Amino acid sequence: MKTFVIIGGSKGIGFALLNKLLNHSKVINISRTAPNTSHENLTHISCDVIQDELPEINNLDGLIYCPGSINLKPISRLSLNDFKNDFEINVLGAVKAIQAYLPLLKTGTNPSILLFSTVANKLGMPFHASIATAKSVIEGLVKSLGAELAPTVRVNAIAPTVTNTELASKLLRNEKMIENITERHPLKKYLDPTEVAEMGEFLLSTKAASISGQIFQMDCGIVSFKL
Repeated sequence: MKTFVIIGGSKGIGFALLNKLLNHSKVINISRTAPNTSHENLTHISCDVIQDELPEINNLDGLIYCPGSINLKPISRLSLNDFKNDFEINVLGAVKAIQAYLPLLKTGTNPSILLFSTVANKLGMPFHASIATAKSVIEGLVKSLGAELAPTVRVNAIAPTVTNTELASKLLRNEKMIENITERHPLKKYLDPTEVAEMGEFLLSTKAASISGQIFQMDCGIVSFKL
């Protein structure tokens, strides 16, 4: 049975992926709050990945880093601290986790790393300067590490559009906003966390053994199509 570490698996996409992986693997969730579920394959360790020292574990086959931010402001209202905070949450936390667990990961079975980007890197969107900057670094990290760690460890990322999570709740807070977001996407929908989790589960599996260094756009057509 494989073992996966999920950083930030208590909510949103991370929680959906945690539930998928628990069906066939051991999952160690590292986050400030515990996920609202219990399973014989689940171990939760309370930890702030930014502030605390990461816990030691015994074996590892996959690492998933889920923490993110949606800090949408005009550039005139974004402070340098906004940029620093988004960079720390999205980038430095991921680097910290990778550096901490890479030696163990290299000894795993078909080991892989899964990170998260955003469609805002491909589609210029107002008020996304800080988060798009941070996630652009994640995409560069995926490409660079994918090359550096081949053939031992695979590295990929998913770049979702708006997803129905607590993090995106401000974008989906009323029927009018939901209607507008739905209509903006050519597939006339936005994402459910389970959809993203299914893609994540695939990328972590042996079915994706030939895939590394890739950024997968889950965009409901908003980047790919102009209708």
